[in-house]
Amino acid sequence: MSLCSREPRVPADRLVAEMVPPPRFDSVRFSTYLPDPNQPSQREAVHVLDEFANGLGQSPGPAAGRRGLFGFGRGRAPKVPAGPRGVYLDGGYGVGKTHLLASLWHATDAEPSRKAFGTFVELTNLVGALGFQQTVQTLSGHRLLCIDEFELDDPGDTVLVSSLLARLVEAGVALAATSNTLPGKLGEGRFAAADFMREIQGLSAHFRALRIDGEDYRHRGLPEAPAPYSEEQVTRAARATEGASLDDFTALLDHLARVHPSRYGALTDGLSAVCLTGVRPVPDQSTALRLVVLADRLYDREVPVLTSGEPFDRLFGEEMLKGGYRKKYFRAISRLTALARDAAPLVDAR
Repeated sequence: MSLCSREPRVPADRLVAEMVPPPRFDSVRFSTYLPDPNQPSQREAVHVLDEFANGLGQSPGPAAGRRGLFGFGRGRAPKVPAGPRGVYLDGGYGVGKTHLLASLWHATDAEPSRKAFGTFVELTNLVGALGFQQTVQTLSGHRLLCIDEFELDDPGDTVLVSSLLARLVEAGVALAATSNTLPGKLGEGRFAAADFMREIQGLSAHFRALRIDGEDYRHRGLPEAPAPYSEEQVTRAARATEGASLDDFTALLDHLARVHPSRYGALTDGLSAVCLTGVRPVPDQSTALRLVVLADRLYDREVPVLTSGEPFDRLFGEEMLKGGYRKKYFRAISRLTALARDAAPLVDAR
């Protein structure tokens, strides 16, 4: 198989149905999150989120969009309840924010069709597919909306989603979010909660910020990522592995430019592994950002990645790793490194 031969078309109803935690997080729960004993903020986050989920158990039924989260007295107009309407997980990459966000989704006592989970990009794609008003109607009956990797790089998209969330809060939908880094916010590789609150404008009063400190768990106590293999090893493993794809890295980058990022998940449907030859540093930022989206979809679906060429820590040049999208690139390196470890048995078994 070749990813370059795939040009998937994704209907709007699939975009809605797939707003659930990705397969990698199907089985995660608060009980499976392993807090770093040196980071008390991680234990505190689990406690607060568990209480938040329990509080959502008192949410009203399908008429939530007309009554607000906690309902209202007979004959009274609906109003947004006082106090935080959601939680914002503030922490660096690899501290388990997505694990906790997915655990919140699983812990919320509601049918899957009444709670939604997706990345910021997936949410904007949904608005593009359905239109703003239809998206509001579709999500207003939900009890919870979880947004992973809230994008703050594009002011237009930020305003669009902020407007959407304001309407959903009015309808009684509870919110939970993580975010990425604004351009120019280099700092610790994490986005400051105060900046997040400012960017979402009038919604800041609806979020309680939970700071989660810690090191990237994907490298905590784990060996270094395996070095890239030879082109012959990668090709042989791809041909011997049922459901694996095999592509030249440069050709794949060119193909990604022709496929909308909303379809990258569908691009990986049915794959057991992705094998790439000739990996090299990406040539420009637009290409790099598309590769980041693909890395996220592969990581979500737990698809191993076997490569020849340059190691993953050389994918993005020094200027990119010092720029405004720095956190995205480090996340991609971290996730691809984890998938490279997963791919090692493909070669060892040959």
